[in-house]
Amino acid sequence: MQRRDFLSSMALGASLLVPVGRSAWAASGDSATRQKLIVVMLRGAVDGLNVVAPVGDPNYRRLRPSIGLELPGAEGGALDLDGYFGLHPALAPLLPLWQQKQLAFVHASGSPDDSRSHFDAQIYMETATPGRKSTPDGWMNRLVAALPGESTASRAMSIGPLMPRILSGDAPAINLPNGAGGTRADALDRPAVGAVFDQLYGGHARFGRAYGEGRVAHKEVMQAAMSQEMQAADNGAPLPNGFPDDAARLAGLMRSDPRMQVAFIALGGWDTHANQGAATGQLANRLAPLGLGLATLAQRLGPMFAHTSIVVMSEFGRTARQNGNAGTDHGHGNAMWLLGGRVAGGKVYGDWQGVGDDALNEGRDLPVTTDFRSVLAQVAEKHLGLPDKQLARLFPDMPRKAPGFQLFQA
Repeated sequence: MQRRDFLSSMALGASLLVPVGRSAWAASGDSATRQKLIVVMLRGAVDGLNVVAPVGDPNYRRLRPSIGLELPGAEGGALDLDGYFGLHPALAPLLPLWQQKQLAFVHASGSPDDSRSHFDAQIYMETATPGRKSTPDGWMNRLVAALPGESTASRAMSIGPLMPRILSGDAPAINLPNGAGGTRADALDRPAVGAVFDQLYGGHARFGRAYGEGRVAHKEVMQAAMSQEMQAADNGAPLPNGFPDDAARLAGLMRSDPRMQVAFIALGGWDTHANQGAATGQLANRLAPLGLGLATLAQRLGPMFAHTSIVVMSEFGRTARQNGNAGTDHGHGNAMWLLGGRVAGGKVYGDWQGVGDDALNEGRDLPVTTDFRSVLAQVAEKHLGLPDKQLARLFPDMPRKAPGFQLFQA
């Protein structure tokens, strides 16, 4: 292990990215970080056609005789959204948010690049520069740099095993591991050990700044986490493992520390080439904790949910026609999800052209009729208040044509 890596891990109990030549921002008032953004990335290409299923189109079941959802009201049926689209029944915890008009979908959305490589497509989604792998930073990192007001190193965070590409760049960001261990005390929280390391590295010419900023960021996260964990203990048994637990922890951290504004979490297991299932089975087993986790996140945020937008996205969709293994293969267009207090919800947006053979991209999957960056641009502009000039820097190659719908209430 390199000495700098050791210092970072000891100081944080998490990863900290600090820009060279810049110090972590000072704490500021709550107003600059009042509007929150949480992005959930479903790595592996979730099947949007079974998440928001066009059950009103007879072509849907023709293309998916064994994995397609039944009509609402039937056994294994979708949950009715608007008489044409139906929600996967494993996502039932999200139905109240739809009914309260705090959940919307943008169908046939995604990257204009036609790559079917998970690795490449995820890079394009995380950098927001489709077709260009050389972009050095992620769009969420550029967003943090563009947001008004001062901040601490914990203004942007991710939950996962490694710092993701989407938050890499010049702006500071922290990474917490999945599970409750991410907010547990480490060796440096012991006063005697911490004092020794402070003497060794606090004034070090080369490592002092990284060490000091790491200690500050870790302290901020720990202060927020302690109150959340103590409240959980008072309320009884812990939540189940997995995303619902991470979602509850994230909500607790954001409520405890208003300086936290932007968060990212990635979930895997969506590459369902075989035995995907319909209302039950492999996909349903993945969607159930996702739906529960998102509902938990909205509920645990409490009043803060009114000022929060949650975006769920995946690198591409899956084929409209099921394959010979009762699964689906890599596709193109997908469905983006948007949750939040100011979302103009209760609608499925997008230029939907159906799933007839003549409407499919290359005769096999949904076309991309809404560029994913135009959805993110509305989040940045309408929710976070970024002006046009900054949007152009945030999404440098985005087509200037507006998508024709507004995802946020006036």
